[in-house]
Amino acid sequence: MRFFSNVIWVPACWLVLLLAGCAQQGAPGASGTSSASGGRNDIVTESDEPDGRRRARLRLELASGYFEQGQTNVALDEIKQSLLADPTFGDAYNLRGLVYMRLNDIPMAEDSFRRALALNARDADVAHNYGWLMCQQGRYNDAMRFFGQAMANPTYAGRAKTLMTQGVCQVRAGQRAEAEQSLMQSYELDAGNPVTGYNLANLLYQRGELTRAQFYIRRINNSDLANAESLWLGVKTEQKLNNREAMVQLGDQLRKRFAQSREAAAYEKGSFNE
Repeated sequence: MRFFSNVIWVPACWLVLLLAGCAQQGAPGASGTSSASGGRNDIVTESDEPDGRRRARLRLELASGYFEQGQTNVALDEIKQSLLADPTFGDAYNLRGLVYMRLNDIPMAEDSFRRALALNARDADVAHNYGWLMCQQGRYNDAMRFFGQAMANPTYAGRAKTLMTQGVCQVRAGQRAEAEQSLMQSYELDAGNPVTGYNLANLLYQRGELTRAQFYIRRINNSDLANAESLWLGVKTEQKLNNREAMVQLGDQLRKRFAQSREAAAYEKGSFNE
């Protein structure tokens, strides 16, 4: 997946950065979303975990592994087995929602997240994922409500991810000032997230704040996380700042590392407005 409307940078290999809540591999009673889901009053240990929940958890751990390997149908079958073992296991519904999102079955994804929240209204991971689903459907008010619900949980440790995803969604909604605020807050919490850095740099670039854009995009391009999109934004930024040496260095990287990309072709043509 490429970036949307020339602003939202979400390569397929990084799509997981916009989502939360794949099942954990861990001790009995691990939440199955992330360790910071919140909404659970106590940690269930092996001695008091019900047999049905234990079997459901083990199935969900298998499902998570298959999901991460791209074996979607196998993951879905394991989730079904998990829910047969324990129909009240909200984490299984959360992962089911992610599976159906990948399959582009929106009604089933929404049903899954709704069921998960019905079981635990304070699960911030589910609210985050539900918000991203709503954003993808253009239901921006609903998306913001779910993002807000996630961040309202005081024990939620995924605030940087939710602020980043909220910012991406606000760009889609045309709320650029709000998007910059969300992305800046996310960046303050997690400066190493390349999706946050890229989208923030691109917003600033489009607004003509080139020096600020240069700061954020250089941090990505000076790391192992650079790709064709980030290098191309770096090229365009340096070109507008009349930094020819830096522009050529980035352009050389773009041609050598991503020779078949659209961005490399645009660089060869000198099409800096693309």
